[in-house]
Amino acid sequence: MDDTAAVARGFEPTLRVVESEIASKTHALNLGDQMSSGFPRIYVDADILISIDAIRALAKRLAHGDVLAVAPTADINLTGCSWLIRKYYDVRSRLPSSREGIGGSGVYALSEAGRRRFGKFPDVTADDIYVRLQFGMNERKTLPDVTSTVFPPRTGLQLIAIRTRAYRGIFDLARRFPDLQKNMGEANDSRLLALLSKPKLWLGLVIYCLVNIIARYRATRGLRSEVHLWHRDETSRTALSTDLFK
Repeated sequence: MDDTAAVARGFEPTLRVVESEIASKTHALNLGDQMSSGFPRIYVDADILISIDAIRALAKRLAHGDVLAVAPTADINLTGCSWLIRKYYDVRSRLPSSREGIGGSGVYALSEAGRRRFGKFPDVTADDIYVRLQFGMNERKTLPDVTSTVFPPRTGLQLIAIRTRAYRGIFDLARRFPDLQKNMGEANDSRLLALLSKPKLWLGLVIYCLVNIIARYRATRGLRSEVHLWHRDETSRTALSTDLFK
């Protein structure tokens, strides 16, 4: 428990605060949909910063009608991060996955037609990837000139924990919704191999691959044992609080 609801009530009646005793992100998303009638709908993670101008830009892009889902580009705030985290994200920034806003920026917006693509949010860990998979590449767009600020984990152990959760969510979606995998997008493999031609990136590549190998192993082991833990990264949330109250 924290004081999020109390702080949010300070902005009433501009916004409406709805509380639930069920500790579930997808339940919260469904509850928000039940309470909402307008479009577009913009879904934002708790540990993300996005400006009102960026929100307006997302809505304006959807109003064109040629795409059903949009997202900003992630601006990764590495302030206070260790050199290991910086090396990891230096490699990540060069990969196709870093250009996918739905699942990387912590924000996505859906038009009314886009939201009709699926019913209630299922009980999944990776709700953003689930949403991305509803749309083909020509139906979704990441806006390069619109950003949200993402605060990554500050320590290696937290990074592994977050990546483990991410892989667990991806594996779960592949198992439960195999028909949607065609919409996943470009894989990182070929680009990772191409980066081997740059000796200055070798240390970062080792770190990137090692973190993800460990995370994949832990995610696979967790799925086999049916142990599902929600890893909440307090280091990035601390960074967010610091940034908010500078």
